[in-house]
Amino acid sequence: MTTDRIRSFLAERRPEGPCLVVDLDVVRENYNAFTRALPDSRIFYAVKANPAPEILSLLAELGSSFDTASLTEIELALAAGAAADRISYGNTIKKERDIARAYELGVRLFAVDSFEEVDKIARAAPGSRVFCRVLTDGEGAEWPLSRKFGCAPEMAIEVLEHAHRSGVVAAGVSFHVGSQQRDTGAWERALATAATVFRTLAERGITLTLVNLGGGFPTRYLRDVPTVASYGESIFDALSRHFGNRLPETIIEPGRGMVGGAGVIKTEVVLIARKSAEDPVRWVYLDIGKFGGLAETMDEAIRYPIRTQRDGGEVAPCILAGPTCDSADVLYEREPYPLPTGLEIGDEILIEATGAYTTTYASVAFNGFAPLQAYVI
Repeated sequence: MTTDRIRSFLAERRPEGPCLVVDLDVVRENYNAFTRALPDSRIFYAVKANPAPEILSLLAELGSSFDTASLTEIELALAAGAAADRISYGNTIKKERDIARAYELGVRLFAVDSFEEVDKIARAAPGSRVFCRVLTDGEGAEWPLSRKFGCAPEMAIEVLEHAHRSGVVAAGVSFHVGSQQRDTGAWERALATAATVFRTLAERGITLTLVNLGGGFPTRYLRDVPTVASYGESIFDALSRHFGNRLPETIIEPGRGMVGGAGVIKTEVVLIARKSAEDPVRWVYLDIGKFGGLAETMDEAIRYPIRTQRDGGEVAPCILAGPTCDSADVLYEREPYPLPTGLEIGDEILIEATGAYTTTYASVAFNGFAPLQAYVI
């Protein structure tokens, strides 16, 4: 939602062009909610969700660790005040020279999902801890993940045994149940798989200690989502069922759930038109679209809450599109978006819950449009 602080900022500063405004108070509240819900799990904030230095500094001050996908993100986390032992290199696709540099910087926790990645780490970061990512079905997620990351559980067992024999520490297992996961029980299935991997390797004399529970914790868009506390209760129950009294070390990687609801994009209506005199549906064009930061509207997977200065009156369905000369730059057409009939060219619109995966998805200068401006307050 749009906080009073964000409203005041927009009213006083009147920033030109589309912009994202993030309220740090909301980020702080979300962090505290995660620590209460899963007090025995370490939080590794997914830097890719929003790497703004102000956000990283706040989270570092609060005690967060960081899940990073690149050397640049590692350097950002270090600059924000995080020690290297609070950083995980969580991308399973890494150049060997980047692994070596991360090792030089003190990083000792790496993700893998193949024998080949283990070999790179054994050469460039000997003695480091590795966790192997296993595939999950992503059922229940609004933004399911593909097969790009992870391997079959049977292969994960062999990858971790290979790591153990290659001079690195086979620490454990990771998984991701799908982004914007609304099913609190999704972790149950993944933890059952993780427990099987633990038991099989224990029989081979290899003791695993870590389960990376991944991300997937949702932001409220147009539909209600379960509370963070309900996720914590469900995850703890599943851990207890599958690991008994010998609970492993656990970490979580919230990204969207940490910052999504903290941000609002201010945008402007550039054009309202119809494709024929008989066309019952208006086309509403904004000064931001898929290439300006709203890439997650792809396939209309994420439907953001939209607020206008004319809310409260009659509404009618609209096709919502961005400003670029690319026919793919349409946000909502398959399921038109209801907007006020009184909407006019020049009206400002607020797109809520846009704190995650917007500035980082925005193009540099497609069609000459400037990258999405961001403010952290």
